[in-house]
Amino acid sequence: MSLRTTYRHRARARAAVALCAAAVLAAGGCSFGEPKPDPAGEPPRFPTPTAPASTRGGGTDQEVAATVLATGLNVPWAIAFLPDGGALVTERDSAKILKVGPESGPDGLKVATVQTVEGVAAGGEGGLLGIAVSPEYEKDKAVFVYYSTDRDNRIARLTLGGQPTPILTGIPRSGVHNGGRLAFGPDGFLYATTGDATQRGLAQDQKSLAGKILRITPAGKPAPGNPFANSPVWSLGHRNVQGLAWDENRRLYATEFGQNTWDEINRIEPGHNYGWPDVEGGAPGSDQPGTDARFSYPLVQWHTDEASCSGAAIIGRLLAAACLKGERLWLMELTADGGVLGQPRAVLTNRYGRLRAAVAAPDGSLWISTSNKDGRGRPRADDDRLIRLVFSDGGAGRS
Repeated sequence: MSLRTTYRHRARARAAVALCAAAVLAAGGCSFGEPKPDPAGEPPRFPTPTAPASTRGGGTDQEVAATVLATGLNVPWAIAFLPDGGALVTERDSAKILKVGPESGPDGLKVATVQTVEGVAAGGEGGLLGIAVSPEYEKDKAVFVYYSTDRDNRIARLTLGGQPTPILTGIPRSGVHNGGRLAFGPDGFLYATTGDATQRGLAQDQKSLAGKILRITPAGKPAPGNPFANSPVWSLGHRNVQGLAWDENRRLYATEFGQNTWDEINRIEPGHNYGWPDVEGGAPGSDQPGTDARFSYPLVQWHTDEASCSGAAIIGRLLAAACLKGERLWLMELTADGGVLGQPRAVLTNRYGRLRAAVAAPDGSLWISTSNKDGRGRPRADDDRLIRLVFSDGGAGRS
């Protein structure tokens, strides 16, 4: 099956789930169904969901059925699904790659350590960060990881259990602002987010890999069609992007950490400059869009204490952003032209603590991870956790 066909099938499945979810309120119920059987012939047995939590925002209520899939993890940073329905999960500080499911036991999905990635230097916000599975995994068995060493951040290719082969090195690293998200776009190329590594000016330096979204081939070379000749840079002027997601029209959205005032969600266009460090959010000191023609301004922005969003995922028309400091999941309804309809809605506020990863699962549900052991949270006995979410409707709130 080609990448284009695979993407189209996944998009249709996610759209169907969103439409089904929207029918819940109108028809009084709707079945999402179980995932496809695993190789053993039995569907995974998810733990019993918690009672739906009704949380208010945007003018109406939103119900979320949450299922804890795994507990006792160590700062799970990224999630990527394999063709068999199992998920690969990176642990930032232990440098382990875990596999969660599709096999299941009495308590739900099984968790196994696949390997510990050598050469990872964990510390601060650095360590084993992003992970992405090749769109051609059934043929090439390739997995890509983003991690910190003692001198840089880098992207490497590996087969599970094997040694990583670096394909892009020299990404500036620091104790904070290391970016780290990896994801294959619908065009088949690998996208990576980098932070400014606390050297603010690098975000505006087109020749630096810091403060950028990069677009590369699976061999680590600049992808054809990039906006700057012989450069992996796709967009610039970023402080610290940690979430990437595409809608069904192949538009790219990204979550970005601000400094002290505004966190952002941006729609990413090739070659555009998103303003850091000259601009944080919209017009300085206000919630109004900026007017400097050099820069592209956010679709949505929040004060940092209610956001600091890391992971991003899109299911149908619903864009979800998992937030650390804000300890919530923001939901936004996307419009046909790539905007946001009405007001974002917050769910799960203060329920699970700090939320890091967010990814659309093959069955149309949303998986998120907590990040309460990252040195800034208040871990509970069962932290950190992977959580599966199903929503009661297909859209965020309207104003």
